[in-house]
Amino acid sequence: MKRIFSIFFIPFFLFGGEIILPKSFSANFTQIITNQQKEKIIYKGKILYSSPSNLKWSYTSPTKKDVCSNKEEILIVDHDLEQVSAYMIDNGFDLLEIIKKAKPVRPTVYNAVYKEHIYTLQVNQRNELSRVAYKDEVDNSVLIIFENIHSKNQPLHPKDMQCMYPVDYDIIEE
Repeated sequence: MKRIFSIFFIPFFLFGGEIILPKSFSANFTQIITNQQKEKIIYKGKILYSSPSNLKWSYTSPTKKDVCSNKEEILIVDHDLEQVSAYMIDNGFDLLEIIKKAKPVRPTVYNAVYKEHIYTLQVNQRNELSRVAYKDEVDNSVLIIFENIHSKNQPLHPKDMQCMYPVDYDIIEE
């Protein structure tokens, strides 16, 4: 399950040829995962980002779950299963290194090689990150599409970044 979360630390924007990380943003996302047999699963939801590395992915389809991360640990709240899972990230993801390694390949497309993975980043007409594509550790093709992006010049309130859940959910810690 940890392999899916590496992408959670990629949201950023491109301005004037430099990739920078805004203080905060929100966006709708579609995540398409395609396995080697060309079978697809499509997730939809909303993402919140707040500096320095806080992310909250709220999945709405096909399952309802929230994933909160601060670069050191991940909390997954699966509302369908009424279960909460907590994981430490043992191989941290360095967003600044990906930014440093991103090289233009076309006017709106960039590639970055990070920890043996190639990330393809695409920006829209407003120079906002609109797509991220990569292959995960089990050779699934992953495409994340960001839409309706709203950025701010200040971090979000920490409470907005928390995954909330009822006290009667089962808790699993690893």
